[in-house]
Amino acid sequence: MPDLSGAGRVRFLMTTDFPPFSFLDQSGRLAGFHVDLARALCGELDIEPRCQVQALPWDELEPALAAGEGEVIMAGLQVSEESRERYLFTRTIMDLPARFVVKAAEAGTDRVAADHFELGARIGVIQRSAHAAMLQRFFPDLTPVPFASSTMLYRAVQGGWVDGIFADGLQLSFWLGSPASAECCGFLDGPFLSREFLGNGLSIAVRNDLPQLAEGLDYALMSLNKSGRFAELYLRYFPNGLY
Repeated sequence: MPDLSGAGRVRFLMTTDFPPFSFLDQSGRLAGFHVDLARALCGELDIEPRCQVQALPWDELEPALAAGEGEVIMAGLQVSEESRERYLFTRTIMDLPARFVVKAAEAGTDRVAADHFELGARIGVIQRSAHAAMLQRFFPDLTPVPFASSTMLYRAVQGGWVDGIFADGLQLSFWLGSPASAECCGFLDGPFLSREFLGNGLSIAVRNDLPQLAEGLDYALMSLNKSGRFAELYLRYFPNGLY
């Protein structure tokens, strides 16, 4: 285990409006997957007394880190060539896959989309989204039907106006588990992952002058995965799964 005995405070900066990752619960306390994960990481590294979780508006996160008011950002900061120049990133915490959703009677992760849909089947997508572009690349025999919003997309599959929809697995997971879906639908095939279209998933951003902390967090993530504790946290906040 990396030795962080000489490290000072480890302040995890996150937002209050990124459910289920970080949000204010009914008592006004910060809660969510990222909050519990930060605590688990600190426990794994035996630095719990020095760990703090702080909430800020999204546009204040990076300035706060630059000003030395925190050590870590856990808020879905995009991993890119530009951001890698400013931060050290841990291993990927979670990939965010694309998924198909169809009517419940047709759903099943054991069903292959390429075999399930007929040639030219109409598949709803959010217009000009990465998922729309990904559908055309991965499934050129299907016909994309663009919608302006997620609400319209969900209504389309509920109403049978399209043969299925293709979108962000995270958002779809929560919609399927909500009363709004009325248990109409389910996942088909997948998950579908693509660094080109969907990016590098979620990682923890660490101040670039703290390589030992970044190394320690990577070690702790690996340990949590091996022990099964990461899976427990995941299922607590994502009961319907993403994959």
